[in-house]
Amino acid sequence: MTSKHMRLALDAALSARGRTSPNPWVGAVIVRDGAVVATGATEPYGGRHAEAVALANAGEAARGADVYVTLEPCAAFPGKRTPPCSDALVAAGLGRVFVALEDPHPGVGGRGLDALRAAGIQVDVGDGAVEARALIRPHLKRWATGTPYVIAKFAASLDGRIATAIGDSKWITGEAARARAHEQRAWVDAILVGSGTVLADDPSLTARPGGDLAERQPLRIVVDARGRTPASARLLREPGATAVATTDASSPAWRQEIAAAGAQVLVCEPGSAGVNLDQLLLALVQRDVVSIWAEGGATLLGSLFDGGHVDEVWAFLAPLIIGGTGLSAIGGTGTDTIAGAWRIREPVVESLEGDMLVRGYAGDWSP
Repeated sequence: MTSKHMRLALDAALSARGRTSPNPWVGAVIVRDGAVVATGATEPYGGRHAEAVALANAGEAARGADVYVTLEPCAAFPGKRTPPCSDALVAAGLGRVFVALEDPHPGVGGRGLDALRAAGIQVDVGDGAVEARALIRPHLKRWATGTPYVIAKFAASLDGRIATAIGDSKWITGEAARARAHEQRAWVDAILVGSGTVLADDPSLTARPGGDLAERQPLRIVVDARGRTPASARLLREPGATAVATTDASSPAWRQEIAAAGAQVLVCEPGSAGVNLDQLLLALVQRDVVSIWAEGGATLLGSLFDGGHVDEVWAFLAPLIIGGTGLSAIGGTGTDTIAGAWRIREPVVESLEGDMLVRGYAGDWSP
């Protein structure tokens, strides 16, 4: 059972989602005599952590009060850019600290809790743990595995087609489904597509929640082993940054042209998706890309599934049948047996003005 004050802290953390990477989004609430004194959420990278924001908002009212925080207050470690929040809570004279999750970051790992207890502050851990764990799954995966969190997204007919045999795909799902997808685009670190999607649709790959261009745009990544993306592609002219992952199979002249158009060119080894995805994902997480929204096409999504890289699935399904030789949503090697099929865990089904969203967790990793 999550307390009402921890729920407020979780709401504060959610309000910062997508604006703090590579730091996790955290919320803090300071409470005195049962009344909320102040709240705080993590600021963009390099800024204050949630506890520091809440303490500044509370002022002297923090002394002797309780604080509810969604992740363990940090401790000092090499390379840390901000003062330790555990020290700030001690200096502020907090009475009790309620923590949803112990921080698995290798630089913290319980040391923040130890510092609080050593200072005589009562610490309780576990209130809101389930919700907090779900909220920062991308960061938990990065710290546990050193790889980014991948969400596979596709919009398909009931028979699993993303386009007709001649490539017609606009629009399979309606406005509500597309709006929901833009809400997701707005918080992730990167959007990933294959070059086939760029050639077929010339997408902008921007985040437009509510129909408006978001101030912060995720990194756009095109997997293009052979160098097919034109320098005139729309996504190269949109706000934000674009990266193109390719191999030596693309020509040096094309790489120079695409770089001159504004793209960062990442040369990888070849792989089943044209590009070695293991190598690419490691390169991305080293560039602080913690969460990825993978939109296809079928070859790229199939290779992500085959490689065991998919952590979450968002399948937008329209109540229509395409049939024939329409394009499948997922390619790759797949499975020969039902027992070997990828099974979605904790599935959720939502209705979106006539369409359906089926989402849930996939893969072997779980926090």
